[in-house]
Amino acid sequence: MFKVDVMSGQPIYEQIINQVEQFILIGVLKPDDKIPSVRSMAEKILVNPNTIQKAYTELDHKGIIYSVPGRGCFVSKEAVNILNMNNREKLSELENLIFELAIAGVDKKEVEECVIKAFEKKGEIVE
Repeated sequence: MFKVDVMSGQPIYEQIINQVEQFILIGVLKPDDKIPSVRSMAEKILVNPNTIQKAYTELDHKGIIYSVPGRGCFVSKEAVNILNMNNREKLSELENLIFELAIAGVDKKEVEECVIKAFEKKGEIVE
């Protein structure tokens, strides 16, 4: 289920955070679902348990997961709302990026094709 790319420039704990968030948004992980323990996740993906703990701590601080002492970590009831709100805030960043691309000479059609590809990856048919 979880995969890390050690050759990626992105830190492993961030890759884990992103995957947990994506699994929540696409419905693989639902509210109150238990996520793998630090130890089992570390063994499965061959990563130091401290790295997993760092990712889980960050997710907990964001309100995406919560921990129950002696039982493990679970997806919070508000996780989807929190993630949706955070992602909507990225729209202004996207607008700024598109502006930078436009002044750099990237054609509007190229940007539109990129948007279409993104929605197609999600499985959404775009016309």
